[in-house]
Amino acid sequence: MDVDFDPSFFGPAVAAVLSPLPLMPLGPGKPNADLRPALQAIDLPPACRAGLWLVHDFQTESHDIAQDLHTAEGSYWHAIQHRREPDAGNAKYWLRRIGVHPIHADLKLAATEAGYANWSPERFVDDCERHRDTGTPTEALLRQVQMLEWRLLFHWCCERGM
Repeated sequence: MDVDFDPSFFGPAVAAVLSPLPLMPLGPGKPNADLRPALQAIDLPPACRAGLWLVHDFQTESHDIAQDLHTAEGSYWHAIQHRREPDAGNAKYWLRRIGVHPIHADLKLAATEAGYANWSPERFVDDCERHRDTGTPTEALLRQVQMLEWRLLFHWCCERGM
């Protein structure tokens, strides 16, 4: 399953910060300070903003938004942020609070088609822990799956005005 993702769907301001969009590291990454003004100027609902900050490695900004969202989507962004922090235990806590999210079926299918079989949220956290910063093909695959997850969740949030 190819997760179709057209940044222009979200409007020109969002498309400008999503084109091109490199794969996020499995760890915290380093925010691109030059993008801060553009990200601050984007008017989107909170869950969408949490995702935008996160995809550009602004961990604190994403966390501050996500922790104030008392929804499954806020918990999901919170879980991803903690997975990348890295804080596996906290990531799993937030994933358990979500339970099964509507994007999980599509994510499992897309991950399998990408070559990552038997996807589950907690297994993914464990694999990210094991392969972070290894430079291996497995790390590259996990980064691809992480981007599939991000795209699905971001689209879900924006489409629903969250």
